[in-house]
Amino acid sequence: MERLKRLREEKNMTQVRLAIELGVSQETISGYEIGKAVPPADMLIKLANVLDTSVDYILGRTDDKRFIKLK
Repeated sequence: MERLKRLREEKNMTQVRLAIELGVSQETISGYEIGKAVPPADMLIKLANVLDTSVDYILGRTDDKRFIKLK
């Protein structure tokens, strides 16, 4: 998931900091970023929330980074 690493770096976050925010290990984040593991749906939602983007952007389904919050 190449976008995941880019988003994290744009937020000036280390893998360790993101892992702490999400309650997982740094190794888990590394696995997601290099494509060794695929985050489950609930983790994708958490990643999108922490990184201020959409799940669709993380998954490459759109090139629009903006997160649209529903009322």
